[in-house]
Amino acid sequence: MAPPSSTVQSSSTVQSSSTVQSSNTVQSSNTVTRSSTTIRDVSRALTPGHPNWPGDAPFTVSPGARIATGDTVNTGVLSTSTHTGTHVDAPWHYAETGSRLDHIPLDVYIGPCLLLDVRGHDPVDADVLDGLKDLPERLLLYTGQPAHWDTFPQDFAALTPAFVRRAAALGVRLVGTDGPSVDALSSKALPAHAAFMETGLHILEGLNLNGVTPGRYQLVCLPLPLVGADGAPARAVLLDLPAAETL
Repeated sequence: MAPPSSTVQSSSTVQSSSTVQSSNTVQSSNTVTRSSTTIRDVSRALTPGHPNWPGDAPFTVSPGARIATGDTVNTGVLSTSTHTGTHVDAPWHYAETGSRLDHIPLDVYIGPCLLLDVRGHDPVDADVLDGLKDLPERLLLYTGQPAHWDTFPQDFAALTPAFVRRAAALGVRLVGTDGPSVDALSSKALPAHAAFMETGLHILEGLNLNGVTPGRYQLVCLPLPLVGADGAPARAVLLDLPAAETL
């Protein structure tokens, strides 16, 4: 996310990264396990009052129809920025000549990924990639952001252009971070966003990676299908890879 964008809402409970399991289902906060498959929800819960980027449209879910007042169904009216909570940036968000959201293939957001714990690196520079080989096309960065934001974070780890260029050289297509932006809150030049545009890498921001063990996973991230948009909120989950693919 970079300074003010456009406008989209949802509601949930607050936990550190959710998990789910498949078959006989064992459910714990945002994690579900069914037989051998564990699903970790790494999206930020959009609770009432969820803070958006300063100057962006606020997140609200207002009552629409209500059964209690005689309507046949309950509905809500969703209003928010396209860069609320866990979201993707389309290149048009930070470059007038960039692609809009509906021109980005979904396979950018779905497939094997590597989660790195980069706490203590601020900004996140190219050296965090030293010694890494055979990277998947998707790289996720845990910088230490909490599972829930009561107020919009003023201080978070940005990425350097050198990091973006090194990631691109290593074959990465998507970089995701738990911060609300790849650039600092006060940045006007947006050098990291510019490096993403230059290299063709894509951006996923606002992940909830608190409590998730670093390593390799299958990422499934589905942005809302907003035609012509500069970005969109997304639901992102991590699935365990087969043992042979985690080595």
